[in-house]
Amino acid sequence: MNDATNVSDDKRAAVKAAAARLGFVLNGIAKALVDGRTRTVGLIAQHFESPFDALLLRGIEENLSRAGYALVVSSGHWNPGEEEHCVQVLRTRQVDGIIVLGGSLDDRFLVDLAAELPIVLTGRDLKAPGLHSLRSNDYRGALAATRYLLQLGHRRIAHVAGDSSHPDSHDRERGYRAALEEARVAFDPELVWQGNYHESSGTEAVESLLERGVEFTAIFAANDQMAGGATLAVQRHGLRVPEDISIVGFDDLLATRHASPPRTTVNLSVIELGRRAASAMLDLLSHRRPNAVAPEPELIVRSSTMQPRHALRSID
Repeated sequence: MNDATNVSDDKRAAVKAAAARLGFVLNGIAKALVDGRTRTVGLIAQHFESPFDALLLRGIEENLSRAGYALVVSSGHWNPGEEEHCVQVLRTRQVDGIIVLGGSLDDRFLVDLAAELPIVLTGRDLKAPGLHSLRSNDYRGALAATRYLLQLGHRRIAHVAGDSSHPDSHDRERGYRAALEEARVAFDPELVWQGNYHESSGTEAVESLLERGVEFTAIFAANDQMAGGATLAVQRHGLRVPEDISIVGFDDLLATRHASPPRTTVNLSVIELGRRAASAMLDLLSHRRPNAVAPEPELIVRSSTMQPRHALRSID
């Protein structure tokens, strides 16, 4: 029943068939007492309502479940104190390892934790024994998105930035600025709005741009949720996407292909990223060195972008 290697395939099959006929179910608690494993993996998300985290969770659960592991999930809300509390709670549950989605835990804390149990991180770049990181190339994705708008002929491109405390926000803004510099388009700080990855900051960005009379023909938002909020604000002012203003998002959440219009965005293959994070954890649990890396970002062109017709000023 434990898939021991010193048992023949025929005998293993016969035992499992007999157990199935008798309705026998392996006692996981008893097994944990024998081999020191609970067959559970802790996961620290940041916001349960985040569509991005939900897709990551889907990929992680898929691969762990297939390997016979269950997830114990908690949420840290990008608060290091809350995240440390999550770690303590998960350790009392005797999880075999912990996967952390982004977050604000101190690097030293994570390195010390990895000395005691396997740790996998997404959205961060940290190296240590017993720890594996997968970080998407947000810079390259933002570079591709902004380049595409520039190739269409846009020169006044607004950027709705992500939360300033998140490393990926800085990388996405760096990609935006690098594309402008590459095209010899002057960077204008008036075109950048500091958002927080929620829909509301996309709406606020458009309202502010219009109120201040800032000219723009396109928006590159640092995630799809803010791009959705920006689209809503544009349409509330009687403007059209993309005829009056082009909008590009980031992440390629499931809703983007069904948006009105379907949104051009950067695909991060989020579910696959989750699968690879789970595979890395399984490697660590089996004392193998993980080689999983984050998928490369890919620009997905849909119907929310086109060549500019004119620069947009404030709307009365």
